[in-house]
Amino acid sequence: MDWLWRAPVIAGSMTWEILWALILGFTLSAIVQAVVRREVITRALGDDSPRALAAATGFGMASSSCSYASVALARSLFRKGASFTAAMTFEIASTNLVVELGIILALLMGWQFTLAEFVGGPIMIVLLAVLFRVFLRRRLVDDALRQAERGVAGSMEGHAAMDMSVTGPGSFWRRLTSAKGLTSVSHIFVMEWAAIWRDIVAGLLITGALAAWVPMGFWQSFFLTDHPLWARIWGPLVGPIVAVISFVCSVGNVPLAAVLWNGGISFGGVVAFIFADLIILPILNIYRKYYGVKMAAFVAGTFYATMVLAGYAVELLFTLLGLVPSHRNASVVEAHISWNYTTWLNIAFLVLAAVLLIRFFTTGGLPMLKTMGGGPDDTRHAHDAHDAHHADHGHDGPAPAAPEDRRHHP
Repeated sequence: MDWLWRAPVIAGSMTWEILWALILGFTLSAIVQAVVRREVITRALGDDSPRALAAATGFGMASSSCSYASVALARSLFRKGASFTAAMTFEIASTNLVVELGIILALLMGWQFTLAEFVGGPIMIVLLAVLFRVFLRRRLVDDALRQAERGVAGSMEGHAAMDMSVTGPGSFWRRLTSAKGLTSVSHIFVMEWAAIWRDIVAGLLITGALAAWVPMGFWQSFFLTDHPLWARIWGPLVGPIVAVISFVCSVGNVPLAAVLWNGGISFGGVVAFIFADLIILPILNIYRKYYGVKMAAFVAGTFYATMVLAGYAVELLFTLLGLVPSHRNASVVEAHISWNYTTWLNIAFLVLAAVLLIRFFTTGGLPMLKTMGGGPDDTRHAHDAHDAHHADHGHDGPAPAAPEDRRHHP
């Protein structure tokens, strides 16, 4: 039965290798979200100008790395007045240009892949803005807005609707270390984990199964490794398709990307595969519910096209600069836990996570956590829990209404 046991062993060893990086990334994300109000974000994203898209990219990088939560948050921004292009830009940045993704890519695959992700992300955003400007019609955006306004509820929508940021006088550090700031950081940290842990677990288990049970010869044949030129063309085309049918998203797709890289997929194919967390089958269904069938199809088509083109661009650029790794030795191996730097980092960050968990549960976070479970009344319950949180911790009541001026056409 060794063949059956080897898959969870690989998954467990990879979890141990990346645990501290996950905690660090989600902590940094929670800190940023705790000191910036969402209304400030939406006021900056009202059109598809370079300035608005740059702001959307920056806000996305500082926000959630959960694909499902970012999709729901993008819909919330769209409803509040952000342009559809800016909302989709935010969505791309919040899942593909975040700290934890870069750290885990470096740990498992090498710094070249981290650099490729942060080079390819802006390329994809620029390409998407161009395609939206040329092909997206006002009528389609208006229809999508009407569908979005119907209020399709879900656990991720409730998560995205809650604004637990702390604003007011004082420096960044003073607001962060205040009682309100620590409470907000702990709540956002836990809610982010509640939204994404299934994706991470699924990604690690799928990775373990593929690494243990699929012969390397299959991947080498599938990715055309005997034909270098065709492999470079084929990789970005098929990478997103593998992601779509694997159901793995967010940070959870990095371990699977490591398996594919070792199996022979091209460098650009890895980049396209990682970008494709926003068009996996469950998220395509969410697009259909949020924006209607036509807009869902438009988003799927344009996202796929930009992922492929960004993969080609990164492959060409990194090949010319000599930055494509010459060896396929991503960390998808069984490892033994020993007293090295990874163990010490994991212990330190597990202590930090424990402190945030204690703060979360001792400041009334459990009702909000229960809203993540799904159900038709999630959004209403999320708002109720959010209002109770503000009342308990001295916030000034509900956030002001968003401006009525909505510039949706790109």
